[in-house]
Order: sequence, then structure tokens, then C-alpha cells
Amino acid sequence: YQCRSSRYIESGQSAVPSSVLFAAGLLGNVLALLLLGQHRRRSRSPGGRPPRVSAFYVLVTVLAVTDLLGKCLLSPIVLAAYAYNRSLSELGPGGRGGEDDEPGVLCQLFAFLMAFFGLAPTLLLLAMALECWLSLGHPYFYRRHLTRRLGVTLGPAAAGLCALFCALPLLGFGVPMQYCPGTWCFMRMAGGGPRELAFPVLYASLMGLLVLAIGACNVSSMRHLYGMARRQPRRGGTPAAPRMEELDHLVLLGLMTVLFTVCSLPLIIRAYMGAFASDFDENADLSALRFLSVNSIVDPWVFIIFRTSVFRTFVRRVCRR
Repeated sequence: YQCRSSRYIESGQSAVPSSVLFAAGLLGNVLALLLLGQHRRRSRSPGGRPPRVSAFYVLVTVLAVTDLLGKCLLSPIVLAAYAYNRSLSELGPGGRGGEDDEPGVLCQLFAFLMAFFGLAPTLLLLAMALECWLSLGHPYFYRRHLTRRLGVTLGPAAAGLCALFCALPLLGFGVPMQYCPGTWCFMRMAGGGPRELAFPVLYASLMGLLVLAIGACNVSSMRHLYGMARRQPRRGGTPAAPRMEELDHLVLLGLMTVLFTVCSLPLIIRAYMGAFASDFDENADLSALRFLSVNSIVDPWVFIIFRTSVFRTFVRRVCRR
């Protein structure tokens, strides 16, 4: 790794792309939260009772907050490194003096945050897929067992488990590394022994299993929704339209799942290739990390575009046909 022990940022690098991505992610997540707040106000019941907001929209809100928090924690570190022309290991305390020393505290923190905010949205997408699948295929179980109290309990528990898993490299199971141009840190994915490569393989395997589980839930939800539409009585010789609320949830979840799969597959592939094929390519590893970070930027814009009346009308007409 050429930039493993670099003290300065590579020459010829500009902070403009990082600034633009940070601004796009910040603006998109803030707009998504404003739209969710508007939906909550419109869902207010008559008589001043609390608004009726589905669990799906609560999960979408948590996803937007998670993406926003990730951007606000990671991007300023990158911009500070550009501003001071110092690498992350040099910028933070405890910087290494040689190539074999451990990275600085700031680099280790950045690697932890990258892993956490890459895995946490995946768990939220799985929760959204499970919620949609249970509401369509097992409505009685959904009404009886999926309460607000259960969501309040499971949310922090899942976040805590995710944080503990991503903290394993800080405890010696995996090695944080500084990537070129000196503004990125993540776990080493190639060129090491079992101690260095075990965590990236485990991380990639977990991401892959979550993607498969999300896909299975979405396919099952589509099957249930199609069965509902076929069982509805025909009106004027044409089949009735499917349930629009579930259809909206399913299409939005499908778009986010496709986006997340495209953004996470490069990291999964690079982790396996580095561990089992000994494919050492620092540029490819860095590209995979950048793909993973783009997901939190594009996710809210997918939600914003989907909430437009023109796009939703188009989707509903296609699904009716």
C-alpha cells in the first residue's frame, strides 16, 4: 500500500469532488427528512390524535438519519485532511512513525465509521423488507407482534450489535489501513495473513447474506402482492388495481435495494479476491470503498424522485398493466 505510511496527501488531488459529494448527500438527506415530516403532518388523524404513520416510513426516516449522520461524521474528516494537507494518520493523535506501526487514532476511527455506516443501512433495508413481507404475507402476525415497543427495543439493539462487530479491528481482529490519497481508511483487504484478512471476508460475507435475504423478502412480497391483485374482483372487465400503499413501499424498497446491491458488490468482490485470489490492487480497493460511500448519497435522492407525483403516476400505470 503506497499511502500506508504517508504523512501528506498525494500531489495533484483536489478537495472539490469530496466537497460536491458531501453537499449532495447533506442536501438530499435533509430534503428527504423534510418530505417525511410533511407526510407525517398529512397523516394526522382528525380530532388531534397522533398521526398514523406506518412502520415502513419510520424505518425510512431512520435510514435517512443514519445516512445523514454518516456524511456529517466522515466527510468533515476528509475535508480537514485536504485543508491541512495531512493524511488521516498524521492529522490525528498517535500517528505512526514507520510502515509497520499501527495507524493513528483518527484513521482507526475513520475505518470503524466506514464499516459501521456501510453495514447499518443494510440492516435497515432488511428491516424494511421484512416489514413489507410480513404486512403482505402474514398480516395477523404483523398486527399482533410488530408493535412500536418492539421497534424501539430492536433498533438500539441492532445498532449496538453492528457497532460491536465493526469494532473488531480495533480489538486486533483485522488491521485498519490508510488508502491513497491519504484521506481514506478501511480494513486491509489484500496482501496480509489470516489475522488481517479474516475480518474483511467476514464483513463481505455478512453483507452478501443480507443482500440475499433482502432480495428473497422482496420477491416474496411481489408474489403476495400479485396474488392479492388476482383475487380482487374485476371492474368493467379489467382487473382491479393492486393495493397502492403496499405497492409504493415495495417499489421504493426495490429501487433502494438495487442501488445498494450495485454499490456494495464491488467491496464484496474485492474482499474475496484479496483473500483467496491474492489480487493486490489498491486502486480497485479504493474504488470499491468509494462505491460503498456513494450509496448514502444517492439513497435520499431516490426517495425524493420517487415521491414526485409524475414518477409515482408512471409507476402505478405500469403496475396496473
